[in-house]
Amino acid sequence: MSTNEVDSVPGDTDRDTDGPTFADLGIDDRILAAIADVGYESPSPIQAATIPPLLSGADVVGLAQTGTGKTAAFAIPILMGLEVSGKAPRALVLAPTRELAIQVAEAFGRYAAHIPGLNVLPIYGGQSYGVQLSGLRRGAHVVVGTPGRVIDHLEKGTLDLSQLQYLVLDEADEMLKMGFQEDVERILADTPGEKQVALFSATMPPAIRKISKQYLHDPVEITVKTKTTTNTNINQRWVQVSHQRKLDALTRVLEVESFEAMIIFVRTKQGTEELAEKLRARGFSAAAINGDIAQNQRERTIGQLKSGTLDILVATDVAARGLDVDRISHVVNYDIPHDTESYVHRIGRTGRAGRSGEALLFVAPRERHLLKAIERATRHPLTEMQLPSVEDVNAQRVAKFGDTITENLSNPNLALFRKLIEDYEREHNIPLVDIAAALAVGSHDGENFFMEHEPEPVERPQRDRAPRDRPARGFEGDRGPSFSRGTGAELATYRISVGKRHRVVPGAIVGAIANEGGLRRSDFGHISIRPDHSLVELPADLSDETLEALRRTRISGQLIQLQLDSGPPQQRPYNRGPRPDRTGGKRGERRKPRS
Repeated sequence: MSTNEVDSVPGDTDRDTDGPTFADLGIDDRILAAIADVGYESPSPIQAATIPPLLSGADVVGLAQTGTGKTAAFAIPILMGLEVSGKAPRALVLAPTRELAIQVAEAFGRYAAHIPGLNVLPIYGGQSYGVQLSGLRRGAHVVVGTPGRVIDHLEKGTLDLSQLQYLVLDEADEMLKMGFQEDVERILADTPGEKQVALFSATMPPAIRKISKQYLHDPVEITVKTKTTTNTNINQRWVQVSHQRKLDALTRVLEVESFEAMIIFVRTKQGTEELAEKLRARGFSAAAINGDIAQNQRERTIGQLKSGTLDILVATDVAARGLDVDRISHVVNYDIPHDTESYVHRIGRTGRAGRSGEALLFVAPRERHLLKAIERATRHPLTEMQLPSVEDVNAQRVAKFGDTITENLSNPNLALFRKLIEDYEREHNIPLVDIAAALAVGSHDGENFFMEHEPEPVERPQRDRAPRDRPARGFEGDRGPSFSRGTGAELATYRISVGKRHRVVPGAIVGAIANEGGLRRSDFGHISIRPDHSLVELPADLSDETLEALRRTRISGQLIQLQLDSGPPQQRPYNRGPRPDRTGGKRGERRKPRS
């Protein structure tokens, strides 16, 4: 195995102007035209290192973080060598999540814009089988799918991989973390021996190394050495604010900061809906996306964000995976993430393609340790900022009011309304300034035009808290409600129809349920694998749509038939009266000495 190392910065899609151009890499004119349409001028480090060996027919192992431009690194050479004939897939890309599958499929579509007749189809859990079956019947030259759904189609006989030329494992380590190792190896075993394979992973654990040795032929290994874990184009700030003051703090930021589009991250699905509704009530253009949002609604919302008809997206981590919208200028961590990896992925939604971005982190007083952990892991100290004052907000409101007047002075309908106001002035003998003020009152809430200082919250006295008795972890017995350590949401116990005899492991359960139900690992509680079934703690408020999708989920080829667990059978009451001892006497009586 030959090894190449290149330098890059995760999340940084800047092109190296001193390096080769795309034309230097031997890319044909059709794809060069598509690359120009996208706006790329020169390849990123991983693209410059990966495209030539893939074009030469070699297998490749690429060690690179998300955001380094690896999708184009494998999509461009695949499109150049693809046979656009017949209906059977010629290329298969496996991705760990439906969001990434959609993103990769969209990228293939952009790069194939000038290749007539080429069809790209994403297949993933949570989407109707009908749409996917229709696409497969029409013919899909490139299929981008999640492992679970690909296995489903293979078992149904609706996906034919016999003519496959290319196979890509994207974010392979993430697929294995989610429990898809068995599915991935099964798919690899079902593909032709003569094919080109590209494997991309952020890390190289033993399981990935094993797959590389078993299924790749003398691969070229390309390592993108990371200089830091966050994009240097992103200005990272934090502000200390108590939980009850977060909405007020966010409102001040939105009113004073100049932004193009913004993603606000919260921990829970319910939190996205509540915050988006409160922002809309304050006059902001906001919408929520989370794991309960239907896929067509999610796509419509993201389309509005891209087009500029929506400015603020309130999202959970899972719902924002794979989201790539250039106009996002700000990311706000309304709820601080509990792991540094989530923080890096969140703020990576801004500062894309060489643009600058702003990342703001809300930190409650008791969360300062999480801030320190983020700074240590990213090796990047965050700058503390002061929230805009009430006076700052009011000055901004006055300035915006004046800007609105200035903008409307050039409106072509101004002459019409000037005449109406002049007629009103003559008829009622009222000064023009009073008429203007009356019109302003009609379009603004005068009582709430200026922000007022909120009263300070009454702090409860701190009491000495004794250590609480923690119930034993497990499913038997009444131990009260359980809560997710990641989100704080209440959990319920669900039963699934796979167990030890199906050779399932916790990772496989987490991976399949998270992928099909749009959940994240922190949504899971305890998992107990029994001989013929398993018990899994999941959020108690799963939507009907999510529950239906999970009932149709397969693990190791077996339908899991997820349902709420009714608990262990109740034992019959028994009499706690005197119990005979081994001598036949009653408990508590003295045994008579032997004679």
